Amino acid sequence: MLSFNSFLPKQIDNTYTGNKIALWFFYLLTAITLWRSQHHLFAADGGAQSIATIPLDTYSFEASSTIIGIFSLWGLSQLVIGFIYLVVCLRYKALIPLMYFLGVIEYGMRAFYIGAYKPIETVGNAPGALINLPFMLLFTLMLVLSLWKTSRLDN
Repeated sequence: MLSFNSFLPKQIDNTYTGNKIALWFFYLLTAITLWRSQHHLFAADGGAQSIATIPLDTYSFEASSTIIGIFSLWGLSQLVIGFIYLVVCLRYKALIPLMYFLGVIEYGMRAFYIGAYKPIETVGNAPGALINLPFMLLFTLMLVLSLWKTSRLDN
């Protein structure tokens, strides 16, 4: 049974009543988010060319530096989000459905708005662009599973 009370819980604690698959996926998501932030923060190109295939070498130094700076800021944002996910994992599991909902919004906006109206020039298929729609769908599934109230014995 879906429990929409879990979406915005009255009490934010470490109680998780959803499906275990969504819980374990959230742990994996937390680790991946923390891991990928480091590349954007510490790679010389911020991952702009080495991962996203943006042709930095065809731009002026100033333009390339700006793009690298933006990718580094993105890495910092990912690190902050990863730490928020980590806190949720360790102390506030009641917020997992809300975290999945925010993920649906993020990846949905990437797939349908930013990708369509603010495209980024690349010379290949950037992994970020390829995963936006699948991640939005996966986050939607995990949101539903996280709202799926299991019995106390199953949890």
